[in-house]
Parts: sequence; structure tokens; C-alpha cells
Amino acid sequence: MSPVRRCSRTACAQPAVATLTYVYADRAAVVGPLAVHAEPHCYDLCEQHADRLTAPLGWEVVRHAPEHPDVVRSRSSDDLEALADAVREAARPSAAASQAGQDSSTGRRGHLRALPTPG
Repeated sequence: MSPVRRCSRTACAQPAVATLTYVYADRAAVVGPLAVHAEPHCYDLCEQHADRLTAPLGWEVVRHAPEHPDVVRSRSSDDLEALADAVREAARPSAAASQAGQDSSTGRRGHLRALPTPG
């Protein structure tokens, strides 16, 4: 299988450059940069089909353009490191929870909770 993803349109063999997702609640077709992974409810489109896409009557097409390459290059690795540190900190259990390992009043352990027996 080829590592290059192809356009989802019938009979189009061009490489995909954009991903189309439908947001039914907002009646919108969102066209953005190519998703990292192929999703079952999204459509990969080549440049020509992404540019020419129209939406049904009453719907709107939302086009999300990627950031300009100069903006992406100007970001430093410090920004990414700070974001990674914040995510790690938020994922750490609190000191009290890690010492006890379990909340005795609710039987809570991690994200699971045991309900007390009625009686």
C-alpha cells in the first residue's frame, strides 16, 4: 500500500492535501489541512477538489487555512516544552491521592469509583 494518501473523490488519483469533515449540528462542511491519520468519517481531498468544494443549500463551507510557514518557523522549542510540561503537570495525581492510593469515603481509586453497598 502506498504511504501517500489519495483524494477520496471517485476516479481521482491525485495526492490528498486537505481533509473534509461535516459538522451536521452546525450545517457546515469544514475543509482544513490534511489530517495526520485517515479517519473513517472524513474525506481526504486533492487541491483541486478542496478548492472547488461547494456545500448543499443552507450549509456553509468553512475553510481553515494552515498558518503561514514563517509563523510556524518563528515559534521556539521553548513554547513546545512549556506546553508539554503543563500537560505532564496536569496529568500527575495530587500528593494526597498518591499517598492514600484510594479515597476511603467513596472507594475512589484513580478514575474508578466503587459505590457503597446500600443497606
